[in-house]
Amino acid sequence: MTQPEIFSGFSAKTLSFFQGLTENNNREWFAIQRRDYDEYVLRPAQAFVVAMGERLRRLTPGITADPRPDGSLFRIYRDTRFSQDKAPYKTHLGIYFWEGKGPRLECSGYYFHLEPPRLMLGGGIYIFPRPLLERYRQAVLDPEYGDQLAAAVRKITARPGFSLGDKHYKRLPPGTDPTHPNAELLLHNGLYAGWETDVPEEFYSAALIDYCYEKFRPLQPLHLWLTNLTSGKFDF
Repeated sequence: MTQPEIFSGFSAKTLSFFQGLTENNNREWFAIQRRDYDEYVLRPAQAFVVAMGERLRRLTPGITADPRPDGSLFRIYRDTRFSQDKAPYKTHLGIYFWEGKGPRLECSGYYFHLEPPRLMLGGGIYIFPRPLLERYRQAVLDPEYGDQLAAAVRKITARPGFSLGDKHYKRLPPGTDPTHPNAELLLHNGLYAGWETDVPEEFYSAALIDYCYEKFRPLQPLHLWLTNLTSGKFDF
């Protein structure tokens, strides 16, 4: 594999590729536009992974930044086996930087999601696997670890534009004290926070690295808490 180029930003053609794909989500169109995908999406995305990974290691030394498809880059091909929607391609660019020894989606990390005209930057774990969900619930109710998490969440959500991911459950786990100060956190089946905006001007230059870093940095306390959870550092 050749080394990724130096990241100098994405381009208007990155956005127009996804806009065209949204309107023409079929194999024939993609085959014709494959060169544009490689040049304006895949190559700059790989360069972004390398550059962003180097920057994130200042914040999180153990972060994984793998520029290969199915590494930090999510493949553009959709898995349609169990879906009624048979459109073959994803109409967004997803990039994930994670920390931990398990499968990437079972580890906490930082996420970049481009879906023109919007850009979302987030951090955490989208869905907990069942064993981790049980440990998460224990940690939320633990006096020490639960307080740490609540403090991290308060700090993040106090920042303008940042929000916690949606709740999944309507009812608390059986036996939970509804008056517990962290009870609301038990309604989540994953825990992540983020920030969303229209595609910023920095998207078109190397300044995107600084831009993303400044949005990822406030998420570090949540990421650290979740990494301690997944690595077994919490002693219940």
